[in-house]
Amino acid sequence: MASFARSERIALCDTAVSLGPTAPTLCEGWQVKDLLVHLLVRERRPWAAAGNLWTPLAPVLRKAEAAYAAQPLEALADRLRDPKGTPFALGPIDKAVNTVEFFVHHEDLRRAQPGWAPRTLPAAAERELWRTLKLLGKGLVRSAGTPLVVSNGTDTATLRAGEEPVTITGPVSELLLFCFGRHEVQGLSFDGPAERITLLENASLGF
Repeated sequence: MASFARSERIALCDTAVSLGPTAPTLCEGWQVKDLLVHLLVRERRPWAAAGNLWTPLAPVLRKAEAAYAAQPLEALADRLRDPKGTPFALGPIDKAVNTVEFFVHHEDLRRAQPGWAPRTLPAAAERELWRTLKLLGKGLVRSAGTPLVVSNGTDTATLRAGEEPVTITGPVSELLLFCFGRHEVQGLSFDGPAERITLLENASLGF
């Protein structure tokens, strides 16, 4: 059975092709093709991707992006579907590095379109996302400005300790997307002081 990282990789590529290269995404300034270019540079030319953080490598990044951008969307999707020749061809590495990457960016494609609706994910996928949220959550909400607890209805995790926290309850997938700074979410409830909820809703969450 394919891992969730693998199935999301394929589903993202299928969604991208169905939408077309110029459809919007939730990533500001990016259309569908731009998002696939980003993912391919990250996976196939990681030294170039470092140009996002280290200015001297910015020209290398721009060159890598231009090389991929010159190709048709379908060719980019075909290449992204198959990680052969990269470390991500190894299941454990792909799972560790790409589960959240492909899930979040797949939703960036889906939720930028009119009439989107949340998906019902397999229970195993929700468990995997919950483990990831507990692992990465403190970094994602470092700018929340308020103590914060998240709950999937069964388990809870404290992402920012303190008195009178805001507690967000809902599906794990929606909690994760919210903590990644996506506001196109559904099914979440917020409990706590009203002024802290407002502060959280206006915070710049995510990495």
